[in-house]
Amino acid sequence: MKITMIGTGYVGLVSGACFADFGHDVVCVDKDAAKIDAILSGRMPIYEPGLDQLVANNAAAGRLTFTTDLAAGVKGADAIFIAVGTPSRRGDGHADLSYVYAAAREIAQAVDGPTVIVTKSTVPVGTGDEVERIVHEVRPGMDIQVVSNPEFLREGAAISDFKRPDRVVVGTTGNERATAVMAQIYRPLNLNQAPVMFTGRRTAELIKYAANAFLATKITFINEMADLCEAVGAEVQDVSRGIGLDNRIGSKFLHAGPGYGGSCFPKDTLALVKTGQDYDTPIRIVETVVQVNDLRKRAMGRKIVKALGGEARGKTVALLGLTFKPNTDDMRDAPSLAIVQALEDAGARIVAYDPEGMDVAKPMMPGVSMAKDAYEAATGADALVLVTEWDIFRALDLKRLAGSMNTPLLIDLRNIYPRSEAEAAGFALTRVGGKGVI
Repeated sequence: MKITMIGTGYVGLVSGACFADFGHDVVCVDKDAAKIDAILSGRMPIYEPGLDQLVANNAAAGRLTFTTDLAAGVKGADAIFIAVGTPSRRGDGHADLSYVYAAAREIAQAVDGPTVIVTKSTVPVGTGDEVERIVHEVRPGMDIQVVSNPEFLREGAAISDFKRPDRVVVGTTGNERATAVMAQIYRPLNLNQAPVMFTGRRTAELIKYAANAFLATKITFINEMADLCEAVGAEVQDVSRGIGLDNRIGSKFLHAGPGYGGSCFPKDTLALVKTGQDYDTPIRIVETVVQVNDLRKRAMGRKIVKALGGEARGKTVALLGLTFKPNTDDMRDAPSLAIVQALEDAGARIVAYDPEGMDVAKPMMPGVSMAKDAYEAATGADALVLVTEWDIFRALDLKRLAGSMNTPLLIDLRNIYPRSEAEAAGFALTRVGGKGVI
């Protein structure tokens, strides 16, 4: 089938490359000519393991092409996916749908025959109705069906998630042609027995928000349990394992840390809260999750200052990891941003190292010195803070690190290192949600 992908951001580029790898003919469209030129020269606009090779292979095979010409890109397409950004709208927190609606209008003006427009972007309930209204206003009488097909890709594991998904959700209005087109597009997943779930369009839109809000709630729950563990002398890792072994709860997203960030959870939880308010069905749990998570990030900065004896002015703090999670260069709503701000407000000097995120982080934290590796970052520091759990930080030479520091203090916000191991290397250790934690 011929598929057109509008937008070559995280979702659009990964989805387009994976569809091409399934054997579909895919055209990726983006207005940013510099981005398209970079992709064609092998430079990806995002860091995602394996994406550069996947794009190169399918481009070489002729299944994946790129253009800035939307009108040409949508000609003859069986399905046109909208994968543009839906950031939080400034001022009220609602999802900004202006890019989605603009894309829908342009597509409707350019299509040359029956097609299916698919919203891949994360959008609030009812967005598909408005997209349908727009396209029928622009092209009355044209057989254009509008479908919702939310993405469930984890940054750092997006290719695997696309090719071996837990489920694929497709929301339609019951139109048989649209259902058949979507079934054919995802037919290659039959080999993996991945369930393709057909629902109503509004239901599909809500599934995406409900899923992200639930996962964000699990993260926030275990973070609050970590605070309680510190207060009562319990160990949050044991609490997490003890409840996660219950199959009704599950172990995923029960790892205490500095709070969630990234491109999805912060904006999606906020958008769901706003949707609930608009429909007079407030979602109090999610409202609290948003508030608690925002407060937690800066609280991690205060935790570091407290571990330093309550005074950070004139001291050097080394941060390991800046991105919101490993295997990405995404700095959106990363806990490190609030941690850096809190430490700078306290008068600390900050040096940092991240395997992939420093170029993105540098303009966002201009006062931070960037190191070439973890060992350079730690040299002469008064505290070493593990912020993001990159694999490269899981087996550091702790003795070497401690020996190079002004004060061997390790603040492990991801609970990677056991107390016995850290103390044997000469570190004083502060963890999250553990016994004897400062």
